[in-house]
Amino acid sequence: MGELVGSAFFIFMGCVSVIENADGTSRLQPALVHGLALGLTIAVLGSISGGHFNPAVSLGAWLIGGLNMVMVIPYWISQLCGGLIGAAFAKVVTTDQRYINASGAAFTTITSDDHLGRALISEVIMTMFLVLTVCMGAINEKTKSLLAPFCIGFTVTVDILAGGAISGACMNPARAFGPALVANYWDYHWVYWVGPMVAGLLVGALIRFLIGDKKTRLFLK
Repeated sequence: MGELVGSAFFIFMGCVSVIENADGTSRLQPALVHGLALGLTIAVLGSISGGHFNPAVSLGAWLIGGLNMVMVIPYWISQLCGGLIGAAFAKVVTTDQRYINASGAAFTTITSDDHLGRALISEVIMTMFLVLTVCMGAINEKTKSLLAPFCIGFTVTVDILAGGAISGACMNPARAFGPALVANYWDYHWVYWVGPMVAGLLVGALIRFLIGDKKTRLFLK
């Protein structure tokens, strides 16, 4: 429930920030809203579920021993359902014209196959930055900080400002899925699953390599 509620609030705020993006702010408004909303949601609900709100983060957390394997699928389902709820409410509260113009906050940055490679690599790199921040800032007992929720939120803000024009800077399959389903916009949708999930795998493997498989549990103590 913590993951469902947190994902719903975070993705609602993110979708509305895109749909109602003020003229002249470009990526600044969505970047700030996504980052601040995620940081606040993690701060409030993180002690209940860990505050993942992202299937790629849950995958990385499981690989380093920060999430029990039996909880991975329930977390993913909760996050996707939360994304759907958040996107649905974003449609309810925004005007039809703005909703249509923004494609319901679905990711529309990729417009051709020529753009595909850059966008996919961008999603992998930006999501790796995010998942690494979560693992080192919120899971590793030796390095985690009370400021972790806002460090994670700032990471999202930085990623959107840096790479929003390349791929849309999704970094989160749940954030992509909800708006895509509600708006029925599926163009290049798979990029926003493959990129982030590959990033979660890479970060998990990187951390396990750095500390050694036998020391994975020590990483959390």
